[in-house]
Amino acid sequence: MKKAGQHVAKSTLLGLSLAIASSLGSAQDAERPDLGGLWTNASLTSLNRPQDVDSLVVTPEEAQMIVANTSVAGLPLAEVDAPDASTGEAPPAGSFDFGLRGYNDFWIDPGSNLALVKGEFRTSYVIDPENGRVPRLETPRVEVARSFGARYVTGQGNADGPEALPLSERCFIGFGNTAGPGMMGTLYNSTYQFVQTEDYFTILVEMNHDARIIPLYDSAEEARANTRPAELNQWFGDSRGWYEDGWLVVETININPQQIAESSVPITADGVITERFMRYSDTEIVYQFTVDDDNLYSQPWTAELSYHATEGPMYEYACHEGNYAMPGILAGARRAEAEAAGEL
Repeated sequence: MKKAGQHVAKSTLLGLSLAIASSLGSAQDAERPDLGGLWTNASLTSLNRPQDVDSLVVTPEEAQMIVANTSVAGLPLAEVDAPDASTGEAPPAGSFDFGLRGYNDFWIDPGSNLALVKGEFRTSYVIDPENGRVPRLETPRVEVARSFGARYVTGQGNADGPEALPLSERCFIGFGNTAGPGMMGTLYNSTYQFVQTEDYFTILVEMNHDARIIPLYDSAEEARANTRPAELNQWFGDSRGWYEDGWLVVETININPQQIAESSVPITADGVITERFMRYSDTEIVYQFTVDDDNLYSQPWTAELSYHATEGPMYEYACHEGNYAMPGILAGARRAEAEAAGEL
């Protein structure tokens, strides 16, 4: 009887252990959203809500009206030539396009509609404050010298040496904050690959083949106790993640200060960006990021967009302008200086 009783007790304990393990596993699965796969965040929504639009959410009909009046790289869509309808080939050289007449509709893929988030068409990525606009300080505590946009449109800018050219032009990082923190789509290459393991969450960005490898911890406290030295100054900062209430939370500090002049989400060395990923459906990940930096903003602010499943493919981004074009850019600048000085 004693041995039988021991056997029953052991069986009962084993059954309880398996039940607890199964319960913990289910809870863990619910806590840890499955984020792996290929995704796209392409849309014609901007970070800030247009001045003449009052609401965050609009009907499909209103969304189409807004899209019809949306500019691409600062020019109306009507001035961006489309490919030849019969052949699909690029428009001829010298046709309308934007910037330095280097692109047109043949070369871009910014999306065809406003951002669709949880079934709603959104007029801005910013959801807090409610006016849908980034709450910049009128007098920032840290100067932000931003000239990338003007250089892009005019072709005029500092060319004293290689370091004077923008980071994206030198192919260090993609333009438009595609890799974040605060990841948003841009004119093209808005595909992302998320790879998720027990210990890491990896983001591969199609734009400029940027990559973020984010270590994961059991709690926010543990993540914050495992920061890297600030001196490392990684391009995308020091990101650490943990799971919380069905979200993957990623907190980033020490973002490389060289990015501030070109970033769509400027932040100083004191700032923190917190990203959140939640699996909303089989084909959608809801993504939020909150920016907290009182050197530049009057309050913390939050943006929200979605990643939608895509079959891909994810193309190689072979950026080479910073290699092959650099000698010509610098040589042209030196010649212009010599001509201005009457030396030629």
